[in-house]
Amino acid sequence: MKDEKIGLAHGSGGRKTARLIRELFLTYLGNPILERLEDSAELPSDRGRIALTTDSHVVYPLFFPGGDIGKLAVCGTLNDLAVKGARPRFMTAGFVLRAGMKIEALERIVRSMAEELNKAGVQLIAGDTKVIEKGQVDDCYITTTGFGVLEHDKTFAPERIEPDDTICVSGTIGDHEAAVLLARGEFGLEHHISSDIANVWPLVERLIKADVDVKAMRDPTRGGLATTLNEMASAAGLGMVIRETDVPFSPAVKGTAELLGLDPYYLASEGRLIAIVAKGHAERALEVLRAEELGKDAAVIGEVRGKPEGLWIETLLGSERPLLILEGEQLPRIC
Repeated sequence: MKDEKIGLAHGSGGRKTARLIRELFLTYLGNPILERLEDSAELPSDRGRIALTTDSHVVYPLFFPGGDIGKLAVCGTLNDLAVKGARPRFMTAGFVLRAGMKIEALERIVRSMAEELNKAGVQLIAGDTKVIEKGQVDDCYITTTGFGVLEHDKTFAPERIEPDDTICVSGTIGDHEAAVLLARGEFGLEHHISSDIANVWPLVERLIKADVDVKAMRDPTRGGLATTLNEMASAAGLGMVIRETDVPFSPAVKGTAELLGLDPYYLASEGRLIAIVAKGHAERALEVLRAEELGKDAAVIGEVRGKPEGLWIETLLGSERPLLILEGEQLPRIC
């Protein structure tokens, strides 16, 4: 990688991101916890099970239908803890601000963060602020760290996934990326798409309390459903197949993707949950998810199988084709 330069695709969550992580960061910083490459890490402790995660947020524009960078920073962090099965408890936040940013805009962002933290019962316990000179940068970037506790004895991890397990999603896919794309105003399209940003912990908590046998969970952010399921399949050393007829998309998102030549299976969500559940537990999982407004569109979209490894999609014609991990960048700066 010595002669390469960082490009936008290195931040896409796809193949170039994975290569950067494995060939550079893990080469120098690798350890057994980091090398699991999960959304958050369970830490060794003699005072119970705890989890920690960190994330940076560079979305453009800062405000868009359904959310803003503040709401995104909070929910994105809480969700990385939630999919590990950890109840979010505390957060820290670091702000990088551009000289000349309007205080009114910053206040709007911080107020949005406060609303989401209060709803989740999470406290912001530390922070930092830096200001940089004017230039080719946006007004605000936010880096967060989240701390959560696992209040149960369950384990959600890819090594628990087995053939014949069922793949569930908690709602329509790709709403966030479609909303951010259209908010940029580059295509002059009228639309009514709002980002799906939300805290998924209430859904996870319901699944835990209902004793649904969930093997592993992820939230399909950068790289969308296809890239996230590819990562899960790779980590489990198994194959997965999803059905084109069963993956839920809103008509507006599906139509926007077709109009702009985008593949909707790679569009990011920021308030959706992928849950791999044991065979025979899918019906109960859907019942639990649909009991919450956030999960009303939950669906079973496919199954796990042994071979071939990777992710496959069963088309409307009944044939199968591979859905590979995202190679480049559909849309930069969406989270």
